[in-house]
Amino acid sequence: MLKIVPLGGLGEIGLNMMAIECEGCLLVVDAGLMFPDDYMPGVDLVIPDFQYLRENKDRLNAVILTHGHEDHIGAMPFFLNEFFAPVFGTSFTLELLKEKLKEHSLVEQPDLRIIKAGDLTRIGPFKVEYINVNHSIVGGVGLAIDTPEGTLVHSGDFKIDPTPVDDQFTDLIRFAHFGEKGVLALFSDSTNAEKEGFTLSEREVRKTLSDLFQTCSGRLIVASFASNIGRIQQVINLAEKFDRKIVFNGKSMITNVRIAREQGYISMPEDFEISERKISQLPDENIAIITTGSQGEPMSALTRMAHGKHKSIKIKQGDTIILSSRFIPGNEKAITSVINNLYRMGANVVYEKVSDIHTSGHAKRGELKLMLSLVKPRYFMPIHGEYRHLVKHAQLALDMGLPEDHVLLVEDGAVICFENQKARLEDPVHTGRILVDGKGVGDVGEMVLKDRRRLSGHGMVIVLLAVDEKTGETIYGPDLISRGFVFEDQKGTILEEGKGIVLEVLDELEDSIPIEWVKVESDIKRRLRRFFHKVIERSPLVLPIIIPM
Repeated sequence: MLKIVPLGGLGEIGLNMMAIECEGCLLVVDAGLMFPDDYMPGVDLVIPDFQYLRENKDRLNAVILTHGHEDHIGAMPFFLNEFFAPVFGTSFTLELLKEKLKEHSLVEQPDLRIIKAGDLTRIGPFKVEYINVNHSIVGGVGLAIDTPEGTLVHSGDFKIDPTPVDDQFTDLIRFAHFGEKGVLALFSDSTNAEKEGFTLSEREVRKTLSDLFQTCSGRLIVASFASNIGRIQQVINLAEKFDRKIVFNGKSMITNVRIAREQGYISMPEDFEISERKISQLPDENIAIITTGSQGEPMSALTRMAHGKHKSIKIKQGDTIILSSRFIPGNEKAITSVINNLYRMGANVVYEKVSDIHTSGHAKRGELKLMLSLVKPRYFMPIHGEYRHLVKHAQLALDMGLPEDHVLLVEDGAVICFENQKARLEDPVHTGRILVDGKGVGDVGEMVLKDRRRLSGHGMVIVLLAVDEKTGETIYGPDLISRGFVFEDQKGTILEEGKGIVLEVLDELEDSIPIEWVKVESDIKRRLRRFFHKVIERSPLVLPIIIPM
């Protein structure tokens, strides 16, 4: 029996992780993270819950990484702190992973194994072939996994660009080859399943960039994802053509460019790059800066420029800023804030909503149809996307003639079993999200988030008092200290009345010796919350600190 268990990435963007099991062997595809939503204040990262893998640790044979984006490799440092298994990926993907691992102290050095498109790897009962795919990062692969039950095809993240600038084609011939042989199930990227047509080619983006290089007389500052090596190479080529020196800015940009140059994905003349301190030594029309911060990240290079806090690059009249990336949902407010600040500083800003300056790395509906028609799977399961994306992709498969019971619309934790060429769903397994906050992994739960949301929305009131442990008599206080709750001129009356409520609770202690201080704290919290909500319709976090003496 063959078992598929999605542990992340079905019902959300990011967190991609899938377990494939057969004959006592467990293979993991990707281990990604996702960035926190607005309702997770203070949280840095979100990773999949590894509980299912812990329960099957003795059967874990390998991890395969389809490409190097954070939503596919971001959880690997946490995974490798807990599990030891060989990790297969292309050279660029594994180099990105190594950079991430430098920040984590691992008990054992990981077993990293380089593969390339066309290679075959035997892992227990599985035979895995890696298929080249075009995406917004180099070194991406899809997978054809031969199993005792039949062949599984995993698309990875892909798009079909017939004219890629980096010659990284999606190998449609190889996908079609497996379609002709017979495919038991296709697992396909659903990120752009709502969008009709075909993805804009990178060559179209090149035309827009070329026009900007030709018409702009001041400095050009291009903000892009540091992982989009093809886009970075385009900017380098245009800078060389139009006699502009290149400055790489931002930690991840500098790191990724170094790796890409070592791997042969980026080429440029040796004397073409200059340092930030030499920018002022050249005319503005001879400068092109490639930087991070296209998503308005608070500490990114472009955001620091937009707030006048960058140590060496100051935005000025005549600069042209190109945001060569899409607005990721949830980042719109931060990005528009950066754009507005750049305009205030006198720069001209070019971004996706006003120009064809970016193209997605994910297939649209036309490309998804083509993948389905080439692979011709017996069963189809949409992956990588929010539930609405999965639904749209499933509907696409139904429209193309797949029977309804052969389209598997499932979410994280579902258990899909294949036996004798037939699929069935079994009881789901535990999955979830583990929140990472600083060095804490999993110690921020719903109660902590609830308190943080209350603090951010309504503030805090601390109740401080010292009491006689035996009699309950008040020795000091109660003092009520407020932060982020009410204005100073309102604070006096409200907090004075709050003190009266605390004293009422303490007066009732006379008949309850010995005193249960936990119950006293609970009563103070409950009554003050009720009072504050009645008077001002706010629900601050109430924190009683009782010191028995």
